[in-house]
Amino acid sequence: MIQGRVIGKIWSSRRVDSLPAGALLEVETEGGAKLIAFDPLGCNTGEAVLVTQGSVAAGYFKGKTAPVDALIIGSIDEENVSKA
Repeated sequence: MIQGRVIGKIWSSRRVDSLPAGALLEVETEGGAKLIAFDPLGCNTGEAVLVTQGSVAAGYFKGKTAPVDALIIGSIDEENVSKA
């Protein structure tokens, strides 16, 4: 798994038919690399996420072959600590 943060949304008016409906998000990893991940969870910009890649990501879509190489599989809960 890869830990990263959503830095933006990718808008695509045309897609291949086998790509499910859902958002494509740009994620920056802790190492500074950027990747595009399919988001079935509804994550927002700025949110910390967990991403899986490769056959595990593609295997998420039961009953169809989806051209997905990176998949957001979790949203990381972050504790908001206020300094008083």
